[in-house]
Amino acid sequence: MCVAVMPAGARRSLASPTVVNGVLCQCGGVSSPASSSFSSGGGEAASLFLAEHERRLYSLFVQLDINRDGALCVHDLAVGLERLGLHRSERDLWKIVKAGDKDLDGQLDFEEFVHYLQDHEKKLRLVFKSLDKKNDGRIDAQEIMQSLRDLGVKISEQQAEKILKRIRTGHVWGPVTYMDKNGTMTIDWNEWRDYHLLHPVENIPEIILYWKHSTIFDVGENLTVPDEFTIEERQTGMWWRHLVAGGGAGAVSRTCTAPLDRLKVLMQVHASRSNNMCIVGGFSQMIREGGTRSLWRGNGINVLKIAPESAIKFMAYEQIKRFIGTDQEVLRIHERLVAGSLAGAIAQSSIYPMEVLKTRMALRKTGQYTGMLDCAKNILAKEGLGAFYKGYIPNMLGIIPYAGIDLAVYETLKNSWLQHYAVNSADPGVFVLLACGTMSSTCGQLASYPLALVRTRMQAQASIEGAPEVTMRGLFTHILKTEGAFGLYRGLAPNFMKVIPAVSISYVVYENLKMTLGVQSR
Repeated sequence: MCVAVMPAGARRSLASPTVVNGVLCQCGGVSSPASSSFSSGGGEAASLFLAEHERRLYSLFVQLDINRDGALCVHDLAVGLERLGLHRSERDLWKIVKAGDKDLDGQLDFEEFVHYLQDHEKKLRLVFKSLDKKNDGRIDAQEIMQSLRDLGVKISEQQAEKILKRIRTGHVWGPVTYMDKNGTMTIDWNEWRDYHLLHPVENIPEIILYWKHSTIFDVGENLTVPDEFTIEERQTGMWWRHLVAGGGAGAVSRTCTAPLDRLKVLMQVHASRSNNMCIVGGFSQMIREGGTRSLWRGNGINVLKIAPESAIKFMAYEQIKRFIGTDQEVLRIHERLVAGSLAGAIAQSSIYPMEVLKTRMALRKTGQYTGMLDCAKNILAKEGLGAFYKGYIPNMLGIIPYAGIDLAVYETLKNSWLQHYAVNSADPGVFVLLACGTMSSTCGQLASYPLALVRTRMQAQASIEGAPEVTMRGLFTHILKTEGAFGLYRGLAPNFMKVIPAVSISYVVYENLKMTLGVQSR
């Protein structure tokens, strides 16, 4: 089998002789053809070059074809690359096969192998560009450090230099050792391409892909900082599929944990020293009053607000990023916090009446309202338009501690895992990702919970007969005087109880919806 011959004027690509000599050459050296060989249209020289290129490419293909069946399967790649000094996990090898397997037979023939390398070079260029902060065509240790620091991954200059050294001397796809002729601690595009695949910790898009947080996990509070999307995800339109999958996952997750969420609201509003409501007693009271279906009161509006809130927050986040004026693919941590908090405030302001409706629907008695519209009409008629923004101030104040601590804890855990355990892939696996998401969400909720409780009580004021109209400051003072600091954490137990199932359910649904929507598997 042969691959189509490229025209004599073709520029350098992964299927060109230049790349073969750097990445795929089996002769043990790196040599670059004079550009005039192509630009001048010297037919004979170009033909000889392409013939030599194809011979070397095919020689590598045969070397990797352990089974000698004319195709590369995962086993062939694993054994062949191991013999060449490069270890790759089975997950990574399946990615290679799936990316290049055009006829879906589970293996790569020679033509598919070449086409995969051509496509992969385009992705490598995006990664190189994201690391080349100075736009000088070279990457130094400081740029490696800055790129990883922007994602919350802190490394020393010595570690960055080790990364560069590994790129220059790594064995990739063949036993080719690249000698750094000028002795500088930098790498250019050719050296980068020749290394072919960085250790996952240095691959910025891989970290973004595997460590999405806000999109994947939904614990009922949409106050997290939005996730970043890679250039490729933006160009291919995969970003909106991620958002749709995240919205669907949130809907399922919130529905499954709705009884715990309603119990939390009831305990925040009604529990006190004189009415010491416990978890079992709370559930029994809800079922006695309205039956099993009453456990899901308020869930409908809670699910409906996911779509507008997520869409508004994402659009606001993108506009704020442009306003910040950064030309980087990924914002630095403090920039993400500022942009994410502002985007969250805009989104919450837009849909806040739905938050009030959710609280009122969760607290309603059997037969009090016929539905969401009836509830809204009653509030408007009896309390006026301003009632739809009760508790707005503590809600806005709660965004920064929740989003900030959630982001800080998640980035710290991510950084620690990448530093100590990322050996062959930036993919942390399901359990590490769930653990990080659970811990960061729990810490964020713990820090902002008093503000959330005051917000809920202010939203519920008119639903409690005889309740006086109080301000945020007055409510804080009243709770501290009558119940102490513990009173600011009423309902915390059911709130924490729903975190693990919410995170787990949203993750599973998110992954399945991604496959349905055609998003590449993680």
